[in-house]
Amino acid sequence: MARNKFDVDEVLETPFDIRHLKRSLVYAAKYKKRIAISLILSALGSVIGLLSPLIVQNAIDNYMIPVDQASAVAPNDRVKYIILSGVAVLACIIVSVIFAKIRSVMMTKVGQDIVYDIRKDLFEHMQRLSFEYYDSRPHGKILTRIINYINAISDLMTNGLINFILEIINLVFITIFMFFVNWQLALVTMAGLPVYAFIMLVIKNGQRKAWQQVSNKSSNLNAYLHESIVGVKISQMFTREEENAEINDKLAKKYKKSWMKAVSYSNLVWPSTDVVSIIVRAFIFVVGLIGMRGMVSFGTIIAMTDYSARFWQPLMNLSNLMNTFINAVANLERIFEMMDEPVTVDDAPDAVEMPEIHGDVHFKDVTFAYEPGINILEHLSFDVKAGESVALVGPTGAGKTTIVNLLSRFYNLSGGEVRIDDSDISKVTLHSLRSQMGIMLQDSFIFSGTIRDNIAYGKLDATDEEIRTACSIVGIDNYIESLPDGYNTVVNERGSGLSQGQKQLIAFARTIVSDPKILVLDEATSSIDAMTERYLQHGLDHLMRGRTSFIIAHRLSTIRSCDRIMYVSNKGITEAGTHDELMAKKGDYYKLYTAQSV
Repeated sequence: MARNKFDVDEVLETPFDIRHLKRSLVYAAKYKKRIAISLILSALGSVIGLLSPLIVQNAIDNYMIPVDQASAVAPNDRVKYIILSGVAVLACIIVSVIFAKIRSVMMTKVGQDIVYDIRKDLFEHMQRLSFEYYDSRPHGKILTRIINYINAISDLMTNGLINFILEIINLVFITIFMFFVNWQLALVTMAGLPVYAFIMLVIKNGQRKAWQQVSNKSSNLNAYLHESIVGVKISQMFTREEENAEINDKLAKKYKKSWMKAVSYSNLVWPSTDVVSIIVRAFIFVVGLIGMRGMVSFGTIIAMTDYSARFWQPLMNLSNLMNTFINAVANLERIFEMMDEPVTVDDAPDAVEMPEIHGDVHFKDVTFAYEPGINILEHLSFDVKAGESVALVGPTGAGKTTIVNLLSRFYNLSGGEVRIDDSDISKVTLHSLRSQMGIMLQDSFIFSGTIRDNIAYGKLDATDEEIRTACSIVGIDNYIESLPDGYNTVVNERGSGLSQGQKQLIAFARTIVSDPKILVLDEATSSIDAMTERYLQHGLDHLMRGRTSFIIAHRLSTIRSCDRIMYVSNKGITEAGTHDELMAKKGDYYKLYTAQSV
């Protein structure tokens, strides 16, 4: 059963979990040297930048409004010193900006390297997840995790971590400078902290929930868009355009509403910080000019208002970064959740390489269920000799495709054992098993690229001769060679521009090129016309000679020549034999065959 449909939120609310943030730091540790250099440059730039208010204070008190006229600097020298002070302030700003620029470039590269590592690890893990994982989830939501969520944490990894540390360092240095200049006015600035903390606590609680909802609604919308694109032909066939547009509109409106709510919370941060900052600076003027009249110089008051303004900036930045962390942790949670998804079909710890397959197949007391408690197969046992061709027939949903999926070990057994030759397939490596099998499923998937690339997909070193031979066997060589670019003709994703039959023949050639020891054909000729099928049958007869083959076909006329036909029904095999033997029995196979012959 599909989990998390496009109209169902993945998670209504999850608490902030610092563990996900710590886990991301494992990726950052790989680049700790560059991060350390960036941090040092940032700290130096911050300290140099904080010198400018002291220079301004000195210029005002000593060169613009000297306290002691008798010891004042000569008028001509005042102008010189004021100019030099201005140059010094400008130099502080330039050096600070240069250091910040270098740090920004370095951290952008580090951040993108970290994002690349996470994306790489996630994709590699995704490639190993079993069919069961993809059977139970909307693919659009999987894409959202791989693309959107990783993109969303890019800013955190690029500058967020270093900025968080830097803003704390800035805050410490600013506080030290404030208390160095005047501790009484520094306390006035600090008095605004409780008010600011209370306001942020109220805002952040709602902000976290709001951005989680944005993530959910975005995931839902992407899932539906993916489903709609994949199924657009069906939608148009059944004239579902208006209904689909309404569903999309509904999901888009929910996303828009959640986004506006989240942004409204985020937009409260800056004004709230600014209001507190302005009030605090006003109090500095009031206390400095009235409460401490004659005790502090005007330059000191100007310097303290500058430091006070700078004091609240890191706090506002930290609040915004905290919001980034909250959003990123929600995304990291889902990314790591996918990374932690167990690979249920994997090599056993003591798995060995599958020897070269001879072709004997043994199912021993096999039981299997896609969902717990609902068995598709129960206590199934049969043996197939090397080189034997076996057809699996029976009603839809009886378990024919399931049998060949278990033989390929796409799923784990619920009970029993499957052996090829003398090897239990659960105890050999998947690569060594599947690389010796040629499997053609019902869905003839064509990848974007050339026709040659698609045919050589399972054997990258296939020669042109091997590819042409495979295409000749399935009877599509003449069509391919008639194309302007022949085998180098580019096809789009899912083979748009090719007929269903042509896609099936190309997929057939792809299976043949891999030169399998065991051949599995699941409805391999369902989309091929009768004339092409008769031509193809001669090639298949040659291909299957001496090779163990499993064939699933609803057109029973195509499997009459198989060595054995097994009728799959009632969670097992109810009949087995040659075509003539089963027809003489007049059982399930006889009824099915005669029904098709009418």
